[in-house]
Amino acid sequence: MSSTESGAVTLTRAACPHDCPDTCAMLVTVKREGGRRVAIKVAGDPDHPTTLGALCTKVSRYLERTYHPERVLHPLKRIGRKGEGRFVRVTWDEALDDIAARLKAIAAIDPQRIVPYSYAGTMGLVQGESMAHRFFHKLGASFLDRTICSAAGGEALIATLGTRAGPAMEAFADSKLIVFWGTNAIASNLHLWSFAQEAKRKGAKLIAIDPYRSLTAEKCHQHIALLPGTDGALAFGLMHVLIREGWLDRDYIEQYTLGFDRLAERAHEFTPQRVARLCGITAQEVEQLAHDYWHIRPAAIRLNYGMQRVAGGGNAVRAVACLPALAGHWRDPAGGVLLSTSGEFHIDAERLYRPELLAGRTPRTINMATIGHDLAHADPPVDALIVYNSNPVAVAPNSTAVAAGFAREDLFTVVLEHFLTDTADYADYVLPATTQLEHVDVVKPYGHLYVMANNAAIDPLGEALPNTEIFRRLAAKMGFTEPCFAESDEEIAAQAFAKRGATANYDWNVAKARGWQRLDLPQRHAPFAHGNFPTPSGKCEFYSRKLAEQGLDPLPNYVPPYEGPRSNRALAQRYPLALISPPARNFLNSTFVNVKSLRDTEGEPRLEIHPQDAAARGIGAGDRVRVFNDRGSFELAVRVTERARAGVVVALSIWWKKLARDGKNANEVTSGRLTDLGRAPTFYDCLVEVERVSS
Repeated sequence: MSSTESGAVTLTRAACPHDCPDTCAMLVTVKREGGRRVAIKVAGDPDHPTTLGALCTKVSRYLERTYHPERVLHPLKRIGRKGEGRFVRVTWDEALDDIAARLKAIAAIDPQRIVPYSYAGTMGLVQGESMAHRFFHKLGASFLDRTICSAAGGEALIATLGTRAGPAMEAFADSKLIVFWGTNAIASNLHLWSFAQEAKRKGAKLIAIDPYRSLTAEKCHQHIALLPGTDGALAFGLMHVLIREGWLDRDYIEQYTLGFDRLAERAHEFTPQRVARLCGITAQEVEQLAHDYWHIRPAAIRLNYGMQRVAGGGNAVRAVACLPALAGHWRDPAGGVLLSTSGEFHIDAERLYRPELLAGRTPRTINMATIGHDLAHADPPVDALIVYNSNPVAVAPNSTAVAAGFAREDLFTVVLEHFLTDTADYADYVLPATTQLEHVDVVKPYGHLYVMANNAAIDPLGEALPNTEIFRRLAAKMGFTEPCFAESDEEIAAQAFAKRGATANYDWNVAKARGWQRLDLPQRHAPFAHGNFPTPSGKCEFYSRKLAEQGLDPLPNYVPPYEGPRSNRALAQRYPLALISPPARNFLNSTFVNVKSLRDTEGEPRLEIHPQDAAARGIGAGDRVRVFNDRGSFELAVRVTERARAGVVVALSIWWKKLARDGKNANEVTSGRLTDLGRAPTFYDCLVEVERVSS
């Protein structure tokens, strides 16, 4: 059963829907009040093998989000100027009739002028893209290239390993060396951190590689504070030392890899001394890390998405992904590299998304990372934008251009939302969507090996509807009559995964009754212990013929940042500080920023700056500063601290712009340029200057 009853109290099994590798199993306690179900408690499921009863601070406050006094609970129509956030309440029929009429008129000219914009506001396969894709496929709207988070690293893993896979989260408890490379696990991967702590108690060494001394870096045995965008150089420095010293699993290399000699030739150029200059660290740090990586076994690398958000992010991930094959760490379930486990889950895309509704059409593709530019310059122009599961005015790069695009009076914009976000303020219509406690879903995680089921714990508040139902009703208004638009959420959830590989045993009824279902994989899962890489060659491809055929470098390489002190000296003369904007512990992208208890914990937007850089600019503790470059500026309070290395400033993010004192956030200064692989944004490839505004 999905829930159990004890008197007037019901316990419902649910799943966290947010963009986090932990994808926790939740238990929602519900009681009846006045004939309605009311959630009174949200807790982690102690029986789930990775959640183990614990939720992060954010999701433990989920009731505050669901019952927030500012929830959008009725359809709203704009009455003010775009961006003002002034609306009046209308009925569902009024809203959907007008929306359908506007979309029909635009589609009669060219349906590609209609663009969906969504990402991971929910990771659920039902409320995420199932009915939405069907709707936009039938319409013939533009495709959206969903690149904003993981595209560079994902393409890098597929080029090298053939899939997105790695060691199981639980296996980190048995690792002897754990390298947190570009990840603040305490903030963004809490349950893996718990397994790492278990390993630490058993004697494991923990190392953090990060420009910022994060909460995780503080608790590791060693912190290597390299410059942003230089991770690929460090990976090649490790290769250089491993090859020079003969610290190689030659049997594994010979049997299960392709292109070693060519990779070794390239690695020869990356001496520890050269890498030290590129990364802003010492040669001894390179030597010692390579020594540890060979001699402390098994070694696991937890790689995360921050390090890929630079010009060479894809190549950096490729370089790091080569290391376990060189040293033979894939042989052990507690070794290897983990960026994502999503490749182990086989989605049934044909049944979920119904591509046959395209009827042979191939619409143009808009990259979500360049939406600001495309709203101004796309040909044909973007005349309508349907936003769901995302807040692009806050989270997309080059925010000034994004806001200018959304402010176009001739742009028809519909936003499905829980709150009046920065993006919703620009909408012509805001449609009230349900939260995770109010609908059915099934979630594909990317950090562990369990399909997660979500049962509706309470009835929808107000007039809120699931995303699926909103698109069903809109499809009916558009005159779409295909049977797939009538499928229920339960029916969609039941067909979410293909009956092959590790999801061959998927059974929605089993999953929703227990809350999860483990993939059909061994308990001690070492995905590449005996090779079996799903690449064209069947091997770990140091050399990728597929990339060569695309005109790309078939070997990984160090690609310097667009905006780095060494790679762009002229720009660095004017803007000498590298800005990174990693997640604040109490926010998840822009989600939870409006939950008062969490925002109060964060305080206000702050810039962390090294004492040396602060002194050179006459900046002291408690001052307000302006961060700026040619793209824009934003103001925030300052914290002078050695947590930020010299030459790097840190703005923990992502704040809603409307909740910041100056109405801006870090994306005012980020670039619309894209990564080497995956066409992803380069948020952390950003040079700025900082000046004192007031004390």
